[in-house]
Amino acid sequence: MENAPGEESDNSELEFEKEFEALAKIDDEWRDYFFQNLDNAPYIPDSEERHQFLMDSLPQHESLQEHLLAQLKLTDLSVEDRQIGELIIGSIDENGYLTSSLEELATTQPYNADHLRDVLTIIQDFHPTGIGASSLQECLLLQLERMDQGESVAAKIVRQHLDNLGRHNIKAIAKSLGISREEVERAAELIHALDPQPGRAFSGEVASYITPEIIVRKIDGKYIVILDDSQLPHLRISRHYRKLMADPETPKKVKEYIRNRLRAS
Repeated sequence: MENAPGEESDNSELEFEKEFEALAKIDDEWRDYFFQNLDNAPYIPDSEERHQFLMDSLPQHESLQEHLLAQLKLTDLSVEDRQIGELIIGSIDENGYLTSSLEELATTQPYNADHLRDVLTIIQDFHPTGIGASSLQECLLLQLERMDQGESVAAKIVRQHLDNLGRHNIKAIAKSLGISREEVERAAELIHALDPQPGRAFSGEVASYITPEIIVRKIDGKYIVILDDSQLPHLRISRHYRKLMADPETPKKVKEYIRNRLRAS
């Protein structure tokens, strides 16, 4: 015996109510999971406060200058020398190199270049290692000195044969220093492990990667196309819709509209 038209409609609505309740439960669980991962912070109901909370939860980027100035404040330098330190730090570029000579900077201060060099020496002991150098050679030597390798074969190569190292002229370096090729190669490995741009970690540049939506994998000798939906946005249910569906006074046509919209999502 076939169901009457009214019975089919009632069954359809009942099925949708069950679907809606299931979706609402998933949505609630997702919200709970999301906010638990924000340092277990409480949910803030007001939309503007919630938005501000989310923005405040993002890690704030520290620039290289901010990082160096914070270390400068921890020194026992005089007020005048701290001002010199601020001048020097302001002249360090994003890669960590001093862009102006101490002689040039001295023209803006009532101190000579030697005084500025004393302050620069203190700044060059800051993190990151190699900061405040005026050349690649000085940058690498600062790092080797921090590693107690200031008189090593690697340091000699940086001082005397940086060009030959760049051309990978191992034989010429070995002959000039009177050492074996193996010694030069070991020293070269150490030099290559150094950072020629110590300030770049604070540049704030974030690499952009393209995330594929389709992945092709070979499984049991056959190529299988897989949809990667891990980056797709989570399906959310409007709180307004949820309120309308829970309200017994909501007109039937409105509920029908909501049902059609959700099923089309």
